[in-house]
Amino acid sequence: MTLTTWFGLLAICCLGAMSPGPSLAMVIRHTVSSSRLHGIVCAWAHSLGIGFYALITVLGLAIVLKHSPLLFNSIAVLGAIYLAWLGYKALHSKGGMNDKLAGGEQSSLTQAARDGLAISLFNPKILLFFLALFSQFVQDANAHTSQAIIVLTPLVVDGLWYTLIALVLSHSAILPKLRNNSAMIDKLSGIILIALALRVIFTLEF
Repeated sequence: MTLTTWFGLLAICCLGAMSPGPSLAMVIRHTVSSSRLHGIVCAWAHSLGIGFYALITVLGLAIVLKHSPLLFNSIAVLGAIYLAWLGYKALHSKGGMNDKLAGGEQSSLTQAARDGLAISLFNPKILLFFLALFSQFVQDANAHTSQAIIVLTPLVVDGLWYTLIALVLSHSAILPKLRNNSAMIDKLSGIILIALALRVIFTLEF
């Protein structure tokens, strides 16, 4: 893989990572409701899901999955149910994040990792993103080194971007203001997650 080709790959990965959506909402929620570390753990768990989709694209398995409607739709429906459940929990969160923090309640790091991974793995739109935009790079990647670069680039870019988000939002000048609006953040993240779940369901081809 040439340096020019890699810069093209890097640009696509940056644009994909920086697009606002449910992933951003989840990292914000864990950062604000628990801690900077929770946000970072959520970020890198999310990036592992991104890396997984990049890997199956490189291996050619993504095309097989896309052309197996029963399997693809089953994964998408299960994912949509899980995302809707997360959204429901956020909408019905009693007292907001501030009250939970005052009571010493925090989500565990395992929960942060689980939610971050789920947001990426259970969003079939990410699979379609890789199929649409990564085919040109996969075709040029004959060597194992090039294939590894194709997998690691989106994984690392995604992890670094959301880590930056967690670091910025957990700054002492910003975090208290976010926590003062914790109830609104709960509601917004819930709405975003449920909207994504509905979008997944209504865009499936049966």
